[in-house]
Amino acid sequence: MTKLTKRAAVYVLGCKVNQHEAEAIKQLFKDAGYEIVPFKDWADVYIIHTCTVTHLGDRKSRQMIRRAHRNNIDAIIAVTGCYAQTAPEEISGIEGVDLIIGSKERRRIVELVEKIDKTTTVSLVSPRKELREFEDLPATSASTARAFLKIQEGCQQFCTYCIIPYARGPVRSRLLKDAVSAAGQLVGQGFKEIVLTGIHIGAYGQEIDKLNLAVLLKELVKVPGLKRLRVSSVDPNEINEELLDILTEEPVICPHYHIPLQSGSDTILNKMHRPYDTETYGRLARSIRIKRPNAAITSDVMVGFPGETDEYFKETMDFIRDVKFADLHVFKYSPRKGTPAANYPNQVAAPIKDLRSKEIINLGQELWRRYASQFINRPKEVLVEQKMGNCWEGHTDNYLKLRFEGPEDLRGKFVEVIPIEVKKDYIAARLKGGVVSE
Repeated sequence: MTKLTKRAAVYVLGCKVNQHEAEAIKQLFKDAGYEIVPFKDWADVYIIHTCTVTHLGDRKSRQMIRRAHRNNIDAIIAVTGCYAQTAPEEISGIEGVDLIIGSKERRRIVELVEKIDKTTTVSLVSPRKELREFEDLPATSASTARAFLKIQEGCQQFCTYCIIPYARGPVRSRLLKDAVSAAGQLVGQGFKEIVLTGIHIGAYGQEIDKLNLAVLLKELVKVPGLKRLRVSSVDPNEINEELLDILTEEPVICPHYHIPLQSGSDTILNKMHRPYDTETYGRLARSIRIKRPNAAITSDVMVGFPGETDEYFKETMDFIRDVKFADLHVFKYSPRKGTPAANYPNQVAAPIKDLRSKEIINLGQELWRRYASQFINRPKEVLVEQKMGNCWEGHTDNYLKLRFEGPEDLRGKFVEVIPIEVKKDYIAARLKGGVVSE
């Protein structure tokens, strides 16, 4: 008699790191012989990889747990991620939950799922002080061309608005030799670009003697066959001269720098417990542009932090215009229980946060169009990632998304294109010639 293949479904909320971890969890189940199916379908196992950055993330996580139980009341339901780490008791009270895994033991998820007997909820959530080792999950890919390599976990910054240090634990770094080896394996599998990810990658190596992000980058750029190395996000205070030099002088490293700002008001930055001021940030941006004039500098901005007056918000808008960011990710402040800012006075009303968010989003879109327009009619090299309708889509080294028509065999290749028109969230282009490299 043929043994039926078990089916697993994964739902993920939250940040890009969460997205990559969810893909890694899918891979673990695939390796164990499971078929991965859409979350709306019937499955033997449902995994909800949760987020707790906002209260909306908590609520959505609970909704998806209940939806999984409705899909199949006999299914095993496993809840993982940041909300699982910070609120296991709350989650265990939701009907149907069989397994709760926080920021540890995720690599054992298949083994743990297959031991469930459905008589009780198993909770494997370690206290923050016990989260000491980097957990090596399978590397993931966004396409056949770009792979994500997680090099770091945890955060010790304790910004006053942020629950992540409590959810993810202290800094744990992937060993240098392991990171370089994993990068080599990804290149060997055919990936042309590697994106370094983590919760706080600027803190990479701080718990290991004589190791930091600059040391790692100097080794990764030597990996044979690696065409592009993209660094996802580094705080401005962590980019010292050594790191700045390699980020801007090494041709393998993409000229795209995502440097979180959060606020353009020094008063608000201080209340947030961000370890830099606008002068430091502006000086760094100018230094990058001296070394790489066409580099894309992108950022995260939070609106509505407690005490953010109209004047402080104006300071943020003015600073954003002054820096001339290439793109912005905008977030509305959300009080998180257990963080200092949740108890701060002068909480900003939701309608004001909504208005300010729209203003900065509109400004970000204007700056993106202005930045993208510089490259119209200037040849750019694109790594082709996927098909979007009749067009190919890919990114330049400075992270401009381009779409263009071309032959059927371009996926995973570098091609030269001519950008011709800035659209809402991409640039229309045309092929200039043949394939630049395989």
